[in-house]
Amino acid sequence: MTSARPPGAPVKPAAKRTRGGLIALVRRSLQARVMLTVIAVSGVALAALGIALTEQVRSGIFNARVTDVLGEASRLAVTAQELFDASTVGSPITAETLARDTIASISSVGSSATAVSLLPPDDAGPGAISAIFTDSQLLGAASPQLRQAARDGGEQVWQSIALPAAAGQATRPGVAVAQVVTLLATPYVLVMVYDLSPEQATMSLIAGFLAIAAVAVVLIVVLVTWLVTHQAVRPVRQAAQVAAKLADGALGERIPVRGHDEMATLAASFNEMAAAMQRHIGQLEDLSKLQRRFVSDVSHELRTPLATIRMAGDLIHAARDRFPPDVARSAELLANQLDRFDALLADLLEISRFDAGAAQLDIERVDLRALVGWELDAVAPLAADNGVVVTSEMPERPALAEVDSRRISRIVRNLVVNAIEHAADKVLVQMAVSDQAVAVVVADNGLGLSEDQVERVFDRFWRADPARARTTGGTGLGLAIALEDTNLHGGRLDAWGRPGVGAVFRLAVPRTAGGDVGPPPAELGPVPAVQGVAR
Repeated sequence: MTSARPPGAPVKPAAKRTRGGLIALVRRSLQARVMLTVIAVSGVALAALGIALTEQVRSGIFNARVTDVLGEASRLAVTAQELFDASTVGSPITAETLARDTIASISSVGSSATAVSLLPPDDAGPGAISAIFTDSQLLGAASPQLRQAARDGGEQVWQSIALPAAAGQATRPGVAVAQVVTLLATPYVLVMVYDLSPEQATMSLIAGFLAIAAVAVVLIVVLVTWLVTHQAVRPVRQAAQVAAKLADGALGERIPVRGHDEMATLAASFNEMAAAMQRHIGQLEDLSKLQRRFVSDVSHELRTPLATIRMAGDLIHAARDRFPPDVARSAELLANQLDRFDALLADLLEISRFDAGAAQLDIERVDLRALVGWELDAVAPLAADNGVVVTSEMPERPALAEVDSRRISRIVRNLVVNAIEHAADKVLVQMAVSDQAVAVVVADNGLGLSEDQVERVFDRFWRADPARARTTGGTGLGLAIALEDTNLHGGRLDAWGRPGVGAVFRLAVPRTAGGDVGPPPAELGPVPAVQGVAR
């Protein structure tokens, strides 16, 4: 079943969703964090090592090739100078012929030079020969600075150059070597160009091999790390799974114990702890069952003698006018205490039904506005006796909900009676309705509740002020029963209080039986209309 995206809701890009999933995986998995760390560290280390090795190899190959090139160029220059010195030329024409033959000879026999050029000086006179070169494309390979440096120093000089390539291809690395030779007492620059493409291909091959080796090493490291971390994390993961099952109530779950290493010792210790916990929980459950059964049995057993005592008490109370004043007063006290005792037994029986899981809902669709109104009318005499003004704020729209009206009435009655007992002079009952839920808020301006008291206010037999006079015979079970009734409906019952300001209780129940309350339609906090405080 697919769920429709709300109109206007932003759609996360796939890259962000993937990144979020990876981040969540790394946060949840120790093994993933270890593997990611190993990959990062080994990748950085291998990259640094590969760069250093590549540079070292590149430098070694380049330096060795440059040394060979300089040696060969020096020999070629010496050969050319010897040929020039051994010949007898008397005119520029014969000199140019000799130069061309010499350049052709040294570039074809025992030479690895790509091109050889013989360049005249910039200030050459009419009798100087013109430039001679074997490859016109490489005529400008040697920069003017290189040629000038050779003329100025009179020694061999060289520089790295980029050789032109065919269309659509990258340039090739090369080296240009320049040296001065003399012909007819005129200094010429002999330039030899060498192609270093084979060396570059060798370096590319070595770099590719190093990259493949680095990837292989990373994969091997990742595999080894996965195996090691899997062996270390698997017992921990099993322990976490067993602990989760124990938390869900499967107290018989245990961790398999394999071997005799530290993990096996940990598993054995965990199993011993789980067994001890299972025994103690079993003992507590048995004791709790005995306590619940005792309360239920005592409550039921007391109903019969209480009924007899009540009949006798009612007869005495009815005839109190014929008794002396002190006896008549005792008859009234007896009737009041019997009422409290009867209420206590009724509450205990109701609590025992909740504990036994026997409480059931009698669902009907009702308008909670009318239900709350009936309860307010019922407590009006109590409010008048306590000097408390009870006001209500009801919504205009119907507050229809599928609830057990008897239990909801009991919750509202408990909340309103408690508010009247604790209020200084005001109680406000508000109702709010949403599409999902109905909320009832009861606020008073009494002594209020501290944070610790708010946390315990729904505990059984707990009272905020045990020493306070009990004007209506409270048992300390009313709010506990109200919470159980609320839970049966799948609702929420929350409390808020502040000492010296008052207390606020909020009941929220779903409008549909078995539905979800969602965000309650009424806020939980101070109510200025009653308590005179700012929100």
